[in-house]
Amino acid sequence: KAMCSGKLQTALLVAGYFVYLLVGAAVFQALERTTEKQEKMAAAQMKEAFLQNFTQLSVAEMEQFMKNLIEAIQNGVYPLGNESQFEESNWDFSNSFFFAGTVVSTIGYGTLHPKTAGGQIFCVFFALFGIPLNIVFLHRVGKMLSLLCKKLGKFLYEKGMRKKKIKFLTLLFFLATGILVFLFLPSVFFQITEGWSYSEGIYFAFITLSTIGFGDYVVGKQSDRKYFSYYRVLVAIWILFGLAWIALLFNL
Repeated sequence: KAMCSGKLQTALLVAGYFVYLLVGAAVFQALERTTEKQEKMAAAQMKEAFLQNFTQLSVAEMEQFMKNLIEAIQNGVYPLGNESQFEESNWDFSNSFFFAGTVVSTIGYGTLHPKTAGGQIFCVFFALFGIPLNIVFLHRVGKMLSLLCKKLGKFLYEKGMRKKKIKFLTLLFFLATGILVFLFLPSVFFQITEGWSYSEGIYFAFITLSTIGFGDYVVGKQSDRKYFSYYRVLVAIWILFGLAWIALLFNL
């Protein structure tokens, strides 16, 4: 009964955690998408005006254009290519879910952030409750994974292996498996999808899972590449379970 109760609690926690992220993503999308569209239209008009008059601009007007361009890029608006690119939103559901995941995991790349007053206030409360929920989630998943360690240790003990050797081999097994599953293999995936070198993929994976999150490399941000639907959702799930693996290592 205790085991069934524990499994039920874990299932409810995991379900509640993902519902929390889904609701957060939906709210961020609703609050930010309209403002972003207006910013993209303004950037497109600015670019068009510049192309029509760039030979007649004064030094002051050129500096103002550069200032406006830098501000647009800082807000996640990249006025490149034709107008069809402005229809693609940084706040579609996939990107919003990815953003929600980086908030509760405290990675915070900084390349995408709420700009409306409503989005910023919601982000404060979303993080206020989401970060503790994330800690509980990672602790519970790490605890469930540590049960697998105990089962592996019990199996090796029954085979006649000494306890010290069992502890060392168990730690080594989960360390090696985690490095393969959460660092080496995803880096190949990022190399193919993002066009990065393998070393850049390793660098991104480590900086992300360590929650350093510099923001110099972020998935799904290159305007000249086509990404499949829910690519960033998949990456967000990789981040969450990668953090759970790190929590397991701390438990071990």
